[in-house]
Amino acid sequence: MIWRIVPLSYWAIVWFIRLCMVIYLRGWSVEGKQNIPTTGGAIIVANHLNNADPCIIPGVFNRRMNIMAKKEMFSWPVISVMFRLIGAFPVDRQSADLGALREAQNIIAGGNMLLMFPEGTRSKDRVMHAGFPGSALIAYRTGAPILPVAIWNTEHLRWPLFALKPRMHPKVHVVIGEPFYPPKAERITSEQAKAATDEIMCHVAELLPEQYRGVYAEAVAGRSNPQSEPV
Repeated sequence: MIWRIVPLSYWAIVWFIRLCMVIYLRGWSVEGKQNIPTTGGAIIVANHLNNADPCIIPGVFNRRMNIMAKKEMFSWPVISVMFRLIGAFPVDRQSADLGALREAQNIIAGGNMLLMFPEGTRSKDRVMHAGFPGSALIAYRTGAPILPVAIWNTEHLRWPLFALKPRMHPKVHVVIGEPFYPPKAERITSEQAKAATDEIMCHVAELLPEQYRGVYAEAVAGRSNPQSEPV
């Protein structure tokens, strides 16, 4: 069971994150805020370049969200407390974590936003890797729209140098795409889940500069008419 966050604790952490961004970054840009649903459950899916991504993305959103994060992040005492106060809960990437999936579905059913990183871990070579099907399965089971988010330049953030060099880190960019639904499916098979996952990841890759697209570069280059339906 995750800690049940309240607006006070959530926004206190978010404003602390924003303060850190002001102090340590040269700046940040956010495009597509008009695409954020104002109400109702939604699944935010993003690429992952740095452990700071699960903090920076909530820092640029004006809606509260919960975060599905790898369980290893909760082994660090200070980070664990901050993550839980901001609404994060752990997932075991090495198994079918049914508890985490149920928690995710409950969050969506409650009309809240859920942040997921389908790659499962940060990219160490600065390009996208194949996504896991969890976000697609949750989208099918909840009927919630998917909100693609691209983030880059966080790969240049390095601890402890990050904290020792105020205003010396590159400008971080975040682009929020239009919400969409995965392709319709009469029955959710493993093949359908993979196809939906690829569709989700291509939506994210389309928002990134070409050099970050990795395994989805060719698919994005060949796209003309996306199969998924906009909200």
